[in-house]
Amino acid sequence: MKRIIRTFCSAALLLALVGCSGLLFYPERQVPITPNAAKLAWEPVALTTADGLRLSGWWLPAKSGVPVKGTVLHLHGNGGNLAWHLGGVAWLPAEGYQVLMFDYRGYGESQGKPSLPAIYQDIDAAMNWLDARPEAQGPPRVLLGQSLGGAMAVHYLATHPEQRKRFTALVLDDTPASYRGAARTALASAWATWPLQVPLSWVIPDGDSAVNSAAQLADLPKLVFQSLDDPIVPLHNGIELYKALPPPRALQLTRGAHVQTFADPTWRQVMLAFLHDPQHFDGIRRLGEIPNYP
Repeated sequence: MKRIIRTFCSAALLLALVGCSGLLFYPERQVPITPNAAKLAWEPVALTTADGLRLSGWWLPAKSGVPVKGTVLHLHGNGGNLAWHLGGVAWLPAEGYQVLMFDYRGYGESQGKPSLPAIYQDIDAAMNWLDARPEAQGPPRVLLGQSLGGAMAVHYLATHPEQRKRFTALVLDDTPASYRGAARTALASAWATWPLQVPLSWVIPDGDSAVNSAAQLADLPKLVFQSLDDPIVPLHNGIELYKALPPPRALQLTRGAHVQTFADPTWRQVMLAFLHDPQHFDGIRRLGEIPNYP
């Protein structure tokens, strides 16, 4: 019993030091690569939030000679920074999609510290940048949210209907239904906090979790990728979110590690098929429908 009490006190002290957001956000300051590593054309982007922070981002234009099919706003997951998540979108410019990816406050070269709900101002800043970018006017706009970025995307679009109308599609990749559930999974991964994953997770505000906002997205086509093997966002968590999303929606189950979906060309083809006609896409019934599937 004394050992359990000591563990609880240690965990409570840790939580007091890092705050609730410390269970959700795991930023890295060092940016080890740029899109040069993927041989992509790009330019640095500076975003300014309503509370005066400067955020860092990358603009990836569509590959030279390829007709522009759309603009993708990418919201990455809660670990690392945009360099760690380049692989999730590096394939899109060759398919005719220009991409804006950026780091939230406290990530990479972006100022500040990540926290909710302040981080939604960062998404606002990205929206404003796209609205002012000439190349982003006209082509269909798509929001791609991976992991916690997908959860923030759902809540943001649900509470910003004027921005939601600017998008033709939403793609979610291994997205948790709730922030509390994500924190519980994180706590369960360490021996010191495993016994207390349930009580400690209850300090996480859960009101703006994706599952609570999903019903507001009835007017937006949605594609949900969920890996059967994901240890970070377990299958039941992703399915909970999918069930809460109203039609039009499609679910694509995948295999592999967390947010490694687009490392497999198969799932890239699924996303492209969805973006070709989001309103009428009903999923891939057989893998044989995908060209060149092994």
